[in-house]
Parts: sequence; C-alpha cells; structure tokens
Amino acid sequence: MSEDCLNLNVWTAAESSHDRRPVFVWIYGGRFTSGYGSDPTFDGAGLAEKGLVVVTFNYRTGPFGFLATPVLTAESPHGSSGNYGLLDQIAALKWVHRNIKAFGGDPDRVTIAGQSAGAASVLELINSPLAKGLVHRGISESGARGTDDPEIAALAESYRPTLAGAERQGLTWAAQHKATTLAQMRALSVEELLDGLDDNDTTVEGPVNGHPPLFRPVLDGYVLARTYEESLSRGLHSDVPVITGNNKDESGASTAPGATPTSYQAMASKKYGDLADEFLALYPAATNAEADAQTNASARDNSRVSTSLWATEWASRAKSPVFKYFWTHAPPGQTQGAYHGSEINYIFDNPYATDLPWTDDDRRIAATMSRYVVNFSAHGDPNGRGLAHWAPSGPGSFTSMELGDDFGPLLDADAARRAFHKRYFEAQPPW
Repeated sequence: MSEDCLNLNVWTAAESSHDRRPVFVWIYGGRFTSGYGSDPTFDGAGLAEKGLVVVTFNYRTGPFGFLATPVLTAESPHGSSGNYGLLDQIAALKWVHRNIKAFGGDPDRVTIAGQSAGAASVLELINSPLAKGLVHRGISESGARGTDDPEIAALAESYRPTLAGAERQGLTWAAQHKATTLAQMRALSVEELLDGLDDNDTTVEGPVNGHPPLFRPVLDGYVLARTYEESLSRGLHSDVPVITGNNKDESGASTAPGATPTSYQAMASKKYGDLADEFLALYPAATNAEADAQTNASARDNSRVSTSLWATEWASRAKSPVFKYFWTHAPPGQTQGAYHGSEINYIFDNPYATDLPWTDDDRRIAATMSRYVVNFSAHGDPNGRGLAHWAPSGPGSFTSMELGDDFGPLLDADAARRAFHKRYFEAQPPW
C-alpha cells in the first residue's frame, strides 16, 4: 500500500477520437476513509455501451487524504492543508479535461457523480473555485441535505471543520502516533498511519447518526474557500444541473427497526426535545408494529423534506435545474431493503458486475435508470422519449421522483409533517 495510487479507469465504445461523447466521472464513497475506483460495482461497460465515456479513479482517504496540521499548512504555498483527497479529485478532472478527447469523450460535457462521501465530494467540487469549468453536471446520491440538517454527520455542511479546528485535531492525532514533527510524521509506516483510520471527531455529535469521521473535507480557504451556503448566496458556485436524492432504507429507516412504543418515545424525546409531543401526534405508535412503521415513515419524510429544502435553496439562487429522487427498489438476495448504495448497480446498468441473483425485473429497472443517467449526462436533463417524466424542482416544491419499484412523482410528506420537519431543522443549534 502506498500513496502512489492515483490511477484512472476508462470505458468507451467510441469508434473515433472525434465522437465527442458525454463523460461520466464516478467518485466512490466510503466515509472519506476507504474506497477504490476499481470496485466491480462501478464497472462502466454498461453505460459505455449506451454512449457515455465512463471514468473511475482513486483518491486518497483517511490521513493520506484529509490530515491537517499547522506544519503542513506552513509548508503549503496556498496556506492550507487537509484537502488532499479533494485535490486528487480535481487532478483527475483536469486529466479528463486534457485527455478525454482521445477516448471519444467531450471535455465540455463532464458529469461528476458519487454516492455517500462521493456525493458529498460532488457538492464540494461544485462549491470549489478550483473545479470551475471542469464540471458541467452533478449527481449526488444520498448527498444533498438542507443546510440546517445535522442528521448525516459525515456529509453535513455544518460539520465541515475550519482549518484551525482541523489543525488542532491533526496535532492531537499526530501526538497519539508519537510524532511531533513533520519528519516524524513522514517516517510513520503505512500500518501506523492507518491506526485510527476510522476515528471520529468527538467534538461534534449529530442527534441520530453520531460523530462525523475525523478525516473529512476542511474549510481551508483554498480548496473550499467558503461554505456552500455562502457560495450559493453570492453566486460563486458552479451553476450546473444537479440530480440528488435518498434511498428508502437509509438515514434512520430500515427493514427491521426493532422499535417498541417505549424506545420509540425515548427516541422522540432525545431527538426532537421540545417538539417531541408534536412529533408523536403526527407519528403516533401504540404497538411494536406501529413503532417500527412510524420510525421508518418519519425517517423517510425527514430525509425527503431535508433534500427538498436544499433544492428549494438551490432553485432560488441557481439558474440550472435540480432534479430530486427517492430510490425504492431492493436488490435481490439480501434483507437490508433499498439500503445505502443499493442503487449503484442500476445507475451503472451493470448487474453483470456483482454476484447477486438478478432478475429480469432488476435488469429492466437498471435499463430504465441508466437511460435517465445517460440523458442527464448528455443534455443536463434526465428526460427522454419513453421515460416517465421527471420534473425539476422549483422553490417550495415538495415532490420527488420515485425511482426503482415505480417511476413517477412522489409527495415528500403531507403539509403538516413537512412543516414539522422544517421547524425541526430551523431549531437546530449551529454545529
């Protein structure tokens, strides 16, 4: 293992370097601590056969990708440290911009897409001044949430540390590894550096999903010059079309919540505080079955409303459209339902790439889902002939596109529940 890992994979069915096909660049997830571009789940042949040039790549994670310390900052000509993983991603996009014509790709139609930490990376690159002109569309899977939403600590904008905060934590981490100088840090073996890879940032805590990872993007003033919200308000982001959404069985929802009325009420009290009575009136549960059902219903409403609030903010400031979705299909041969990441094989139209008992229905869903992706990559709009219409979101729009078990519009939540979740987000303290 080494940092000499910055390789790309390219799939193309172009017959000539003059084809100018849309380019689809995938950024893997993994909580900013793991992942690799050659994962079979990301095999790009299915999308390449449909007309895209597909690129996957490696970027550094954990301390290799996101460690910040004062001495690293002092060494930098830009006065920053901690965003090496994002710089790797930007370097990959620059490589695509310079070289993708040789593979029949169009450097002026580059879609960046990713899931989980990859989805957060998509939004960070849209926000980064260093990626301006390199990104023309964005797909953020299980990514974009309202700026007041603390639910997904690893992804939330509000959990991005400042450079000074990241440097303090970096010094603590280095001391724990018995390294007090830059030379000592660089002398550590890979095994020593990976010790504590999955450590959390215990200085902040989300109400549901716990602490964010210690190693994650940093508001360093260079790669991330300002918060997403500030960039959007000042029109400094990359104004590109965006697809974003959530999955049915993630963000607190699951196929087996295991709730009881007692545990459900305790959760409501801990999470919603002064709003707990209103929550329980909107999501009442008197039996174990009802507690399970309402746990899931409230979590799903919460995530969809949060993403709709993000989309409302985007639509009020950006000229480019945003398309929201809610993924509902469970891959075969497992019991986790439409889990976190369950949409990826369908996005890539590559059921052949992983060993699951795929059915004709799965292949049909993958064929449909990937057509939306191809259309979006080509035109900035997922719609096309023979597909259910996917309307873009406008200010105050609370409808998402169901993808998976069905394809069509889906109300995020009824008016009373939408209003409740909006108040809940607005009541959150600054994180």
